[in-house]
Amino acid sequence: MTATDPALHARVARIFEGAPFVTDMGLELVGVGMGWCETALPLGARHLQHGGVAHAGVISTLADHTAGAAAQTVCPPGQTVVTAEFKINLLRPGQGERLECRAVVLKPGRNLHVVEAEVYGQRGEARVLVAKFNATMAVIAGDF
Repeated sequence: MTATDPALHARVARIFEGAPFVTDMGLELVGVGMGWCETALPLGARHLQHGGVAHAGVISTLADHTAGAAAQTVCPPGQTVVTAEFKINLLRPGQGERLECRAVVLKPGRNLHVVEAEVYGQRGEARVLVAKFNATMAVIAGDF
């Protein structure tokens, strides 16, 4: 899915372009709409831990940044979000050609947004759930 609102897509794209760590990691914005965001990360050797699977930090960053972008879609102009807390369940090894993530805002609020995300490993046609992520995003002054 892609956003139906080009202005919203451009606003969220700036969140990705403005984060050097995320850009260096290779995280790609796939689609965005009001209350949701989808991303992908082509897996390379630099993303793997000693056992040959995606590092937990990579999976966490993918989920966190995607969730933050989803939360940003429900913020009015002049406000942005930062992660206040998160929990991640790493269910299976992150393997495949790429990781994909979809985040959805469960409950937007004036000061806090609750967001969840799922991370999948994609190998050919096979798609396997790798992680479940739940976060609280704090709404602060600022704009992207």
